[in-house]
Amino acid sequence: MSYKCSRCKRDVELDEFGGVRCPYCGHRVLLKERSPDVKEVAVE
Repeated sequence: MSYKCSRCKRDVELDEFGGVRCPYCGHRVLLKERSPDVKEVAVE
């Protein structure tokens, strides 16, 4: 799954046992990448 470090803005791939730290700067806040798809909600 792809994440982006909130400090150094680099793409980070996490595996199941890698922990939750950026391997480049050590920062612990990673942001989940969102898909560019726009979803519409039907209102009834």
